[in-house]
Amino acid sequence: MNICPKCGLPKEACICVDLEKSQQKIKISIDERKFRKKVTIIEGVEQDIKNVAKKLKEALACGGTVKDNKIELQGDHEKKVREILIKLGFSEENIIIK
Repeated sequence: MNICPKCGLPKEACICVDLEKSQQKIKISIDERKFRKKVTIIEGVEQDIKNVAKKLKEALACGGTVKDNKIELQGDHEKKVREILIKLGFSEENIIIK
C-alpha cells in the first residue's frame, strides 16, 4: 500500500491534489497581438500546468502553449475557460477574469 507523504492517507484516498487546486488563484485575461489577433492568457496554475493546457486546448479546439508559467490560448475564450477550469476542479471563487 502506497502512502502519500503530505497527508499520510493511502494514495487512493489522497486529497492533496484537490486541495491544492481549490487554493490556487487563477487570473484570466485577453491580450491583443499582431494583426489584432486575440490571445487568452491564464496565470496562476501551478501544478500540472501542461496537462491543464492540453485539456483546455482539446476542449476549446484551439492552439496554445505554456510560457513562463502562463497558458496562452489562441483566440478569445474568457468565459469558456472559466467553465472548463471549474469542471477540472479549480475553485470558482479563485478564478478572476480581468
